[in-house]
Amino acid sequence: MQKFRRRGAIAPLFIMIEKKVIIEAVAAFLKDSENYLVDIDVKPGNLIRIEIDNDRAVFIDDCVALSRYVESQLNREEEDYELEVGSSGIGQAFKNPRQYRKNIGNEVELLTKSGIKYTGILKDAGEEEVVLTVAKRVKPEGAKRKIQVEEELTFSYNEIKHTKYLIRFK
Repeated sequence: MQKFRRRGAIAPLFIMIEKKVIIEAVAAFLKDSENYLVDIDVKPGNLIRIEIDNDRAVFIDDCVALSRYVESQLNREEEDYELEVGSSGIGQAFKNPRQYRKNIGNEVELLTKSGIKYTGILKDAGEEEVVLTVAKRVKPEGAKRKIQVEEELTFSYNEIKHTKYLIRFK
C-alpha cells in the first residue's frame, strides 16, 4: 500500500471538514486520470484518509500529487487536519465493483454476511452481483471415490461482508 501523509499546523479554532468538500476535490483531480476513488474517511480531529486504486498500479507520485491538490483546496488558516492519501492494499477488502472487475480471473476469499467463507476464482462482476467459481469434492452415485467439480455461485453485493484477493505462495 502506497501512502503519503501530511500534517498541518495546529489551528486555534477547530472546524470539522465536510466529507463532501473532500469528495468534490478528489473527483475533480481524478476525472482525467486512470486512478479512481475507492474510499474517503473523515474522522474526528479532521483525520482525512483517501484511498485510490488503478486497474494496473498506483504510484507514490500519484498519491503525492493528489495530496497536494486536496491540500490546495483546503484553508490551513481555518482548518487543522491530517491528510493521508494511499492506494488500496493487496490484502484489503474490495470496496466497489470496479475493484471486483479488476480481479476477475484471480483467486479470492469471499465472506458472506451470514458467516460462510468461500474460496474460488472470481468469474464475473457486474453492478449488482458477482459470480464465483468454487471447486468442491462430490461422490457421484455408485462411484467409489469423490471427484472434484466446479460450481458457479452468484452473490449480490448486499450478501457480501467482504472479498479479498487471495495470496498463495506455492
